[in-house]
Amino acid sequence: MHTWTRRRLLASAAMTAGAAATAAAPPAAAAGNRTGSPGDDNFLTALQALPGLRVIEERQGAEPGYRFFVLGLRQPADHTNPAAGTFEQRLTLLHTSADRPTVLFSTGYEAVLTPRRAEPTVLLGGNQLQVEHRFFGSSRPANADYSLLTIRQAADDHHRVVRLFRRLYPGAWISTGSSKGGMTSIYHRRFHPHDVDGTVAYSAPDNADDRDNSAYLRFLENVGTADCREALAAVQRQALLRRTDLVTRYEAWAAAHNTAFRIIGSADEAIETAVLRAPFMFWQRHTAADRASIPGPDAGTDELYAWLDDITGLPLYADTALQHYVPYFYQLGTQLGYVGFPTRHLTDLLRYPDATEPRTFVPRDIPMSFDRDAMPDIDHWVRRHGSRLLFINGAQDPSVAKPFQPGPHDSRILWAPDANHTATITELPPAERAEATAMLTRWADNPSIKQQTSSA
Repeated sequence: MHTWTRRRLLASAAMTAGAAATAAAPPAAAAGNRTGSPGDDNFLTALQALPGLRVIEERQGAEPGYRFFVLGLRQPADHTNPAAGTFEQRLTLLHTSADRPTVLFSTGYEAVLTPRRAEPTVLLGGNQLQVEHRFFGSSRPANADYSLLTIRQAADDHHRVVRLFRRLYPGAWISTGSSKGGMTSIYHRRFHPHDVDGTVAYSAPDNADDRDNSAYLRFLENVGTADCREALAAVQRQALLRRTDLVTRYEAWAAAHNTAFRIIGSADEAIETAVLRAPFMFWQRHTAADRASIPGPDAGTDELYAWLDDITGLPLYADTALQHYVPYFYQLGTQLGYVGFPTRHLTDLLRYPDATEPRTFVPRDIPMSFDRDAMPDIDHWVRRHGSRLLFINGAQDPSVAKPFQPGPHDSRILWAPDANHTATITELPPAERAEATAMLTRWADNPSIKQQTSSA
């Protein structure tokens, strides 16, 4: 469903956190005597008093009117079994004023430890509380029991975060995230629908039926221009025809960086995997205007290798980087589902039938079985019961070939015609941009939900 490299995963998180920096936003609440304003030591005291919370550090670099904290929250490893122990979940907080709205932000992966505001935070001039996803970054239970890495457990993490921080921020709450972070926000709403007043999910796919990949294949057969699609197919064939040279370079790189390919199996399989994923990843971040960057049939092997590395991030497939994203592929292979990739034009050159399956990226000593009820349940809730949900997608993004379809309860899906996986509200056509901004500000003025949550 998502095909990012480590660098693109982090770039996606950073993009979301810093999106719409040029958007018109209300000024941050001015510092002063009011409790909770920037520079008020009473706020730090209140923050330190929250049960189970550790203030790790206050970092510099936040925008004027904000303070930036790195935090740790003690969470149950298993929300259904107190005997399973606890772990410390990493949080970050961009604080401006207790009387401003609060944005609950997730990348769906590790936390971004730099003070960047997500687009809804900018538009609302609000506070921002980021939650690192369990099993990512430093938020890992000591026993690493992967059976506890489920969408429900993560939703319960977010629920405890909201309940705790409402003691400091009693106003409106909006949740948001891009890609897997957007999905995480929707899953949280499914199990705790009244925790926040609204959700803005960017570039978030809905793979309700993992057995049907036809939507992704159709998208890749029609996106962009025929010339660009043909160039991508041709460069894939060239890469596999020259796989011996590419693998030699790859193995030399791995040796120089003291890593190997024990998880995937070999550099040869890793190259094949990267080649298969290349067109999908190209369209996530590029357009037909980038056609000239695709190596032609006369390109040298060095150029071919450099392009494949730039598009797919070859370090991801080696153990040193991949071990950080085992939880991601585990989630794909147990609940979230994955995409399909066109292979007919490469059949005579392929060696590994399961090269792009999530199981390939997860060590074999970690058990995996797919829960076919998880995503249909989410899909059903979004269509029938979800409310105050706003989906922002790029029409050129293969990741949302299977988009969420929200129901009639104050929810919308809006498309940025020329955008891909980095779509934002500011890239929408003027009418839709105004509509999205109006929905967001209306939700942020809605006090009804916080009463339900505070008594939950």
